[in-house]
Amino acid sequence: MEKWTDKVFYHIYPLGMCGVPKQNDFCSSAGKGLSSLVRHIPRLLSLGINALYIGPLFESSSHGYDTVDYYHVEHRLGNNNDLKELVRILHESGISVILDAVFNHTGRDFFAFKDIKEKKGMSQYADWYLNIDFSRNNEYNDGFSYDGWAGHTSLVKLNLDCHGVREHLLGAVKYWIEEFDIDGLRLDAANVISVDFLRELSFFSKNIKKSFWLMGEIVAGDYHRLAHEGCLDSVTNYELYKSLWSSFHDQNIYELAWTLKREFSDNGLYPDLALYNFADNHDVNRVASSLKNPANIFPLYGVLFCSPGIPSIYYGSEYGIYGKRNEYNDHDLRPEWKDSWADSNTAKNLFNEISRFSKLRRESEALRNGSYRELLVNYEQIFAFSRETNDEKIIVIINASDKKNECVLKYEKIGNSEWVDLLSNNIFIANNDTLKIILQPSWLRILRKI
Repeated sequence: MEKWTDKVFYHIYPLGMCGVPKQNDFCSSAGKGLSSLVRHIPRLLSLGINALYIGPLFESSSHGYDTVDYYHVEHRLGNNNDLKELVRILHESGISVILDAVFNHTGRDFFAFKDIKEKKGMSQYADWYLNIDFSRNNEYNDGFSYDGWAGHTSLVKLNLDCHGVREHLLGAVKYWIEEFDIDGLRLDAANVISVDFLRELSFFSKNIKKSFWLMGEIVAGDYHRLAHEGCLDSVTNYELYKSLWSSFHDQNIYELAWTLKREFSDNGLYPDLALYNFADNHDVNRVASSLKNPANIFPLYGVLFCSPGIPSIYYGSEYGIYGKRNEYNDHDLRPEWKDSWADSNTAKNLFNEISRFSKLRRESEALRNGSYRELLVNYEQIFAFSRETNDEKIIVIINASDKKNECVLKYEKIGNSEWVDLLSNNIFIANNDTLKIILQPSWLRILRKI
């Protein structure tokens, strides 16, 4: 049976990728964005993608996280039939589909909130939101105050302890599974959602579809709080994300080594969790914009695909595109798709290398599900670790320096043995527990014991 650690994700922010208007006028004709995604499937398959995370894509006022209707696809992108057809085609191509679930808050155009604005305390939905106070006012002059997510009053916090709210949201999940045949959800702002609700969601969804996968967005904190039996299956690994870009940016490979050891070694915090690993996403700077030495993007993605967990690529980053947040919006992180991104030699090289990393991972049980052990980290910016199963032994050696380096690796399990570099097909001989290898600048070797 396929595991989620066998997946390689591609992450799409459809409102940006498909170039829809920034604001929803709620009256224009349905767009063709979802239908247009079909043309990308051959490219995704060549990247080794077998899971697609799309979100958000239900009706909203602007950026998608201000939901207006959980039961209808964002009409700027298409309609419900378009989503059903897209999922069908993706499944036929061997690609699982995960959608964004925005259950912590809604937009102000959501029907229940509009009813409260009209009827105030007489509304049957007055208990659907947190801390509504009809003795106060707000910046919109609604005649009451309420809690907004992270202080954003455009995102109204739902009361997930309210039976009506839970019934409405779980009904939407049932509809998404039965109508669109989706395979899982990414829970937005999961860190501020009650564990009790997430447990009910897990039981409810897996009772409909046993293999249903739930992944939560957590920026910081103990991942085990939400990712455990009976709750979520995985969470976003922001700790690894941060150490990936900053280690290569600062030429401090110790940070990356420390993070991987802390998370995944036998004595680490999460050797039992299949965390969702990424180099960038719709909320953070593009990884290519975070590196002083552009060449380091190659070993960075090599580490992403060789680490324990589930790797993900954010749309466009397979071509090394740039994008940074600014104080006003995230638009530069969420651009409209351009075929021209693939035109430069650097972009083609990165795409091809990511495809190779993905293929090696797909063909290696050790890289997908093996144990993790740190072997070497030093001031020359060389970092080595092993991934092992009973039947396969892999050693990954990274040179984060812009200079050629020699790695002298002493490891009691090497003995006298032969190793093949899966990237170059070169053979290396180890003697007396010692392996000597020349490393090219900003590159890595992925060695399999012969």
